Parts: sequence; structure tokens; C-alpha cells
Amino acid sequence: MSHFSQIKTQIRNLDSLKDALTELGIDWKPGPREVRGYRGQTHPAEVTIEQENGYDIGFRWNGKEYELVADLQYWQQNLSVDGFLRQVTQRYAYQTVVKETALAGFQVAEQQKNADGSIRLVVQRWSA
Repeated sequence: MSHFSQIKTQIRNLDSLKDALTELGIDWKPGPREVRGYRGQTHPAEVTIEQENGYDIGFRWNGKEYELVADLQYWQQNLSVDGFLRQVTQRYAYQTVVKETALAGFQVAEQQKNADGSIRLVVQRWSA
């Protein structure tokens, strides 16, 4: 029998999560919505990603962070669960850094994607 798994993340900002998913080209639906699982089971989530097989992926607030909620037996993405979370987490971190530095008056001056997949950002702020 299958069941929902909850995987902890370091994702705490819903807007940055949504922006990261959009940037990755992932079609997501805003919540609250129900994530569909095995035998009609559902789980509430703030963001839902529908899969073609009828089993969804979601991100649910657990009081501290947004955790991934899915019936992993029916995972139907191009990447493994770990690979998917790594990609989402990297874009989430990028979105968060850019937004927070912009609030502090900085702008991105340089951006470089390294061979290992990491991203190097240089931000600057002009003072009067």
C-alpha cells in the first residue's frame, strides 16, 4: 500500500517558492488545494503540481517550512525526488537572495553559472 511522504526542506518563503517553480517551467497551482494520492487519499498543500498520472506533488506549510508532500511510489518527474528538490531549492535560494538584496538597495551586477551547477552572484549598491 502506498502513502504520502513528507520531505523537509529549508523553504520558508511562499512567494520565492512560487517564483522558483515558475522559473523552472513547472506548472503549479496556488492553494490551499488537495494533493491527490493513492486510492483517493488527499493531503492539503499551499502549492500543487499536477502529474499526468493523477497523483500530485505539493508543498505544505508545517509551521516552520514548506515540506514536499507526495506519494513517492507514483513520482512522475524527469528528475529523482532528490534531484527535483535540489533544483527547486537552488532556484528558491537565488530568488530569495535577489529579492532580499533588492530590498536593501542592491542590484545584481554580475551573474555566472559555474560548471558544477552553482551560481555566482555579484551585487552592488551605489551610495550618494
